[in-house]
Amino acid sequence: MIQKRVAVAGSWVTVDVHGDPDGPALVVVPGALSDAAAWAPVARHLRGWPTVAVVNRRGRSPSGPLGAGYGLGTEVRDAAAVLRTVGDVRALLGWSYGGLVALHLANAVAVPHVIAYEPVVAPFGAAALPQLRRAQEAGDLDATVTAALGRIAGAPPQAIAALRADAATWDELRRLAVPLHAETLAIDEAPRPAELAVRAGRVDLVVGARSRGRAPYGTTFDDVARLVPAAGVHELDGQGHLAHLEAPEQLAALVDRLRLRAA
Repeated sequence: MIQKRVAVAGSWVTVDVHGDPDGPALVVVPGALSDAAAWAPVARHLRGWPTVAVVNRRGRSPSGPLGAGYGLGTEVRDAAAVLRTVGDVRALLGWSYGGLVALHLANAVAVPHVIAYEPVVAPFGAAALPQLRRAQEAGDLDATVTAALGRIAGAPPQAIAALRADAATWDELRRLAVPLHAETLAIDEAPRPAELAVRAGRVDLVVGARSRGRAPYGTTFDDVARLVPAAGVHELDGQGHLAHLEAPEQLAALVDRLRLRAA
């Protein structure tokens, strides 16, 4: 793996490039409470692309700060800059907030193939915004993570307590939670076009079987699917929103199969 640094407006992003640095590429855009390192196991299991380039979005080290005027448009422009840097991009894979970024990008530029795994769309997370704002103003990352897990993801208190008891896991969640209020606000304030990914050659939407039809991720997935009426919809057996962590090989195998179908 090599790491590239890409200059973007008012900041910079890093891109972890697995495999051939100059081959036909799949670009991966992670969502909130995630980074390029969390997606490395998926990248290592992918066999369908000579190059897998995973974006470390701004707001998380070693990428730069969010910068002034941050919003969804910032992320879309950053992703476009990454695509220009990577070169021979054959597909774009976005997860959660990253899925929304990928779908909006494919409204602005031509993308051969977009794969969005449980993308989210407004009003996703809106109910948690007051709590996230108070936590940010207080500099309380514990409260930020708790709000993200409880108010947004719907995790029960005992599950949150178990995560907090694991010091290494909780510290990593705190690190990744620094930009969470701004990211959730960006989702809530993003423009909602009549359709998404209108300039994509092909769109595949992926939903975990455990998420299907259930709040919060399955219901926001359905909202997104209505905005991409021509997309193929694929269910990931036995999985929910975190297959990149819980079943990276299974997720990679599905993404590889989608490439073969698109070839």
